[in-house]
Amino acid sequence: MWIYVLASVVILLDQFSKWLVVKNMELGEQITIIRDIFYLTSHRNTGAAWGILAGQMMFFYIITLIVIGFVVYYIQKHAKESKLLGVALAFVLGGAIGNFIDRLFRKEVVDFFDIYIGSYNYPIFNIADSALVVGVVLIFIATILEERRNKGAKK
Repeated sequence: MWIYVLASVVILLDQFSKWLVVKNMELGEQITIIRDIFYLTSHRNTGAAWGILAGQMMFFYIITLIVIGFVVYYIQKHAKESKLLGVALAFVLGGAIGNFIDRLFRKEVVDFFDIYIGSYNYPIFNIADSALVVGVVLIFIATILEERRNKGAKK
């Protein structure tokens, strides 16, 4: 199914980009992409965003397996009806698995996108994190569109 192919592409891009960072950058090294806005910074995280729950690997293993199971179930039951929902779930699945691979084999997640918005330094993130966020936003959009379709059909 195309949804799993898209999820696999997300996983491959995520893991390849992390491999490049680990192989070519020292931990803490920073490369300027757009001065004062965007950097590549080699960073490791044993928690979630902002270091929340740092070191709680068993918690992340369990939660991630539950999320993966739920997403696969939802793909099988509901994603065939909506391409947008399928893309959203593929992004969530790929992102979840991408970070799960890091936690499983490295015991930490490799992060490297470092964004500054004015004086605020957004938490450093990676492709898997980006896919998760985009996937969740697309799920909200798909849900809103579905609700509008259902209301229109009832009139």
